[in-house]
Amino acid sequence: MAAVPLLGVTRRGLTWMIAGAPRREFWSRFREEKKPAIAETVEEVKKEPIPLCPPLRSRTYTPPEDLQNRLESRVKEIFGSSAPSNWQDISLEDGHLKFSFLACLADDLGHAVPNSRLHEMYRVRDVLDFYNVPVKGRSKFDELIASDLPPNLKITWGY
Repeated sequence: MAAVPLLGVTRRGLTWMIAGAPRREFWSRFREEKKPAIAETVEEVKKEPIPLCPPLRSRTYTPPEDLQNRLESRVKEIFGSSAPSNWQDISLEDGHLKFSFLACLADDLGHAVPNSRLHEMYRVRDVLDFYNVPVKGRSKFDELIASDLPPNLKITWGY
């Protein structure tokens, strides 16, 4: 069947084609026009902004004087009263006991073993050595600012 042009409208098979008008314009006439959404009045409630990061906390830690007694009592509490007399040589291979021991100490002393150091805690002696080290709450930059610097070196912290 040949196409017969008639005022820009042709028929091929069962479909009609309108010449000169793009397909989008032709079919857009049959679409319903979208009605604009009615804007509702919403009361604006001002809230405090949610911080993206938690505030920095002080990382200072001073070992208590009775640290060895506290650790020994925690060892007897968690590992049982059947702990050997050399309690510092008790192995921390069991993950559940190691976790409960370190969690109790973190709550008691307010200073937790960081994740990057957990693999170094093989025995109770390693935990005792970790908790014997005092921690300063100052960064290296704060220490540099407070130290006597040569006159040609200046550190500007508040950039």
